[in-house]
Amino acid sequence: MKKLLPFFIIIFFTAIACKHPAKEENIDLQNVTATQADADKIVKDVYTDEYGDQLEVAVNETQNTITVHLNGKSYELKKNDELPEYTAADAEYQYSNIKGDITFLRKGYNMVMFHHKKNKSSSAGTKMASY
Repeated sequence: MKKLLPFFIIIFFTAIACKHPAKEENIDLQNVTATQADADKIVKDVYTDEYGDQLEVAVNETQNTITVHLNGKSYELKKNDELPEYTAADAEYQYSNIKGDITFLRKGYNMVMFHHKKNKSSSAGTKMASY
């Protein structure tokens, strides 16, 4: 009988464990949808300069950061409110978009790595007739 007692105790606890399932967490679906709605607002653009180089720019307006992809490298810059128009910079690089003129430069060497000028619209409205 003493040899059967541990066997019956194990069966007893196993039966109790099977009848009482573990507590499950209740997921509040309202919180899940609210966090998904607060996604960052990201605007992506691709610019090409006169040499055919492409600069891919992703502006995160929620976090005021910008990611620049040029020649296989990525640069993470922070928006600077002190400079004009949309300008972002870090310790080494600076990106600026002033009236459609895109400039990406390396600060220490004062070297322009990429420059894109906005195409001027046709000046059909400003043409004067010649008599």
